[in-house]
Amino acid sequence: MIGSLLLALPISSRSGEWTPYIDALFTSTSATCVTGLTTVNTLEHWSFFGQFIIMLLIQLGGLGIVTFTTIVLMVMGRRITLKERLLIQNAYNLDTLQGLVKMTIRIVEGTLLIEGIGACLYAIQYIPDYGVLQGIWKSVFNSVSAFCNAGMDLIGDYSLTPYRNNILINLVTMALIIIGGIGFPVWWDVLRVWHLRRKEKLKFRKCLSKFSLHSKLVISVTFLLIVGGALFIFLLEFNNPKTIGEMPVWEKVLASLFQSVTTRTAGFLTIPQEGLHETTSFVCIVLMFIGGSPSGTAGGVKTVTIAMMLLAVISTIKGNEDTEVFHRKITNTLVKKGMAVVLINMAVLIVMTIALSAIEGKDFLNILYETTSALGTVGLTRNLTGNLTIIGRIIIIITMYIGRVGPITLALFFNRKHYGTPARSLPPEKILVG
Repeated sequence: MIGSLLLALPISSRSGEWTPYIDALFTSTSATCVTGLTTVNTLEHWSFFGQFIIMLLIQLGGLGIVTFTTIVLMVMGRRITLKERLLIQNAYNLDTLQGLVKMTIRIVEGTLLIEGIGACLYAIQYIPDYGVLQGIWKSVFNSVSAFCNAGMDLIGDYSLTPYRNNILINLVTMALIIIGGIGFPVWWDVLRVWHLRRKEKLKFRKCLSKFSLHSKLVISVTFLLIVGGALFIFLLEFNNPKTIGEMPVWEKVLASLFQSVTTRTAGFLTIPQEGLHETTSFVCIVLMFIGGSPSGTAGGVKTVTIAMMLLAVISTIKGNEDTEVFHRKITNTLVKKGMAVVLINMAVLIVMTIALSAIEGKDFLNILYETTSALGTVGLTRNLTGNLTIIGRIIIIITMYIGRVGPITLALFFNRKHYGTPARSLPPEKILVG
């Protein structure tokens, strides 16, 4: 709310006029939820002050309320209470309460370091293109936005399309998106294994066995989704003149890879989304629904959740009682949590898609693309966002908020531990399934 009020002020717009509150609220929600959908052009509408507010909201949304609140309390000199430590433990899915404050500080330091490196690399291209001051500002803004998987940029109407064949901009953006999207617990695990390798002089294969099950799942599923998505997009769009059809082969590969990465909740684009074939658009919808990984800057139902559901199905088909992966067992409690997250997100998607379709009366694929993008906090659109009615914009605002807060709140709710023996245990009875 504070962000929307600040963005509505005349000082936040280039024209010096008040911004309609619905547009300010939409932009504030999109930035805080690190979505990237906008009803006004970020470069042309907002002044430097407005853009700075948007960047702060993106950073807040990317780090998360728990991390940000912890840092603020530490700056104020307040001691972190046990309740607050439990919140941090739940947010990052940790097994211990030890070293939580130190880890939070390292997360912030790591975030600023990676964003700083990204800004320096962007500046190599942006300073010659836009001058020193504008080049530096665009580099900083876009680096924060890419790392936080927000998808907002200061390039113009067509996002990174002018740089679709620029290897530096493409690789830096993809790297920031992936690093931010894999989740902070994976960072922590990578650092732990790295220090262990240096200390015990372990071989590469031995190092792989030292990673936690969570990290193994995140890294492997992320790799498969990026490569698989890029392959589908490359094959389906190969001869499409509206997207990559007229590009040389190497540029087609680069554009397909970028599209696969950005659909995993980032929202930048190098090819027009409205030009995609319907089949390709559906592939992108699936990728947007899956999203990134837990406790990171990305949205969606998360890679680990989808992997867990598929593994549970495979175990059922094989007749196994337990869900197993990498020589470890996933508890039925976690499988149920994952199922709840997926089903609730699907229910929200269905309701919001029907509501938006009824209100707007637009092409159904464009509506589904828009609502999935909002729920997965992606930010890609098939030229629909700016043409939404006020009610349509409110629906997308609610969807973005649910997409960012809903799964986290659900996980925390189910993570509450209940002690003691239940008052009663009901007798089981079989029902017909399938």
